[in-house]
Amino acid sequence: MNLHTLGWNQHFEQHFTTFTDPSYIAGRVTLEHKRIYRVMTEKGELLAEITGKMRYQAFGREDFPAVGDWVVMTPRWDEKKATIHAILPRFSKFSRKVAGNALEEQIVAANVNTVFLVNALNLDFNLRRIERYLLVTWESGANPVIVLSKADLCEDIEAKIAEVESIAIGVPIYAISSVHNQGIEQLLPYVDPGQTVALLGSSGVGKSSLVNSLSNQHLQEVQEVRTGDDRGKHTTTHREMFLLPSGGLMIDTPGMRELQLWDADEGLSDTFTDIEELARNCRFFDCKHDTEPGCAIRSAIEEGSLPEERYKSYQKLQREMAFLARKESKQEQAAQKDRWKQITKSVRGVSKKK
Repeated sequence: MNLHTLGWNQHFEQHFTTFTDPSYIAGRVTLEHKRIYRVMTEKGELLAEITGKMRYQAFGREDFPAVGDWVVMTPRWDEKKATIHAILPRFSKFSRKVAGNALEEQIVAANVNTVFLVNALNLDFNLRRIERYLLVTWESGANPVIVLSKADLCEDIEAKIAEVESIAIGVPIYAISSVHNQGIEQLLPYVDPGQTVALLGSSGVGKSSLVNSLSNQHLQEVQEVRTGDDRGKHTTTHREMFLLPSGGLMIDTPGMRELQLWDADEGLSDTFTDIEELARNCRFFDCKHDTEPGCAIRSAIEEGSLPEERYKSYQKLQREMAFLARKESKQEQAAQKDRWKQITKSVRGVSKKK
């Protein structure tokens, strides 16, 4: 196995040279399960764990390896195991907030060149969800590509594509059918040797079927969607990276009906460039886009050039990000307070000994 086939490039080479221990090797994480990592190397696959020092120094989730990461390891070839000492700097990182009330980052995939945002052309078709996925993809540093799956179930594909084009300005859009092998060839340039693609979308949209189509083999299990609402079951239960016959790499992810935002300020601007450009044309620089005279956004909505549903989606995402920022600030203040308590206790302990 050649490292370049796994996505190795000058970026990683440059950072790896700072590690001078001759026993160290580089490998790429293809699967993570309860802090055990399957890592692919030039000489084959190893099961790896991080060092105690690395675990102790970890401040948050981003300090642990994720699928797609390049790691620095000491191999034990006879055991087919390894110890991970460090993560090489990522050039892209797709994150979301973990489900529930906890304020914690979940890294979905790392070092991804392109993200296929998969949305089925059935009753599950949802423009607002696509906007949300676009937002976090732009923020990740990867390039979004919208894949409209199950084209064989849609009677007016061109109309659906036009709807998506209205919210995804400049983003490539492809309609495919894995069942009929329709349009799959359009996606092949994105999975050239050394290129990494991540699949994102709800359960049942056809991500696993797409993996099987691009690999020309049955790598992932596929289940039928429910009748009535076209919603699918969770076929994929974990993130995993596959090497495709084309030489590219693909990361399949579990279906995410709820994609909670995580640090997506820049992604909001990239996703809603039309709205932010309109806002710059308002008469007042601090326009609230409500009842102010000369509001370009309200005028566009009244004229029909800006759908009100899209503007409401923009406002909703803004509120969600503002709430997350406030919550994160409070959590950081609490963490800082706890750190000072520990420091104070340590200082008092030293003073008593003296």
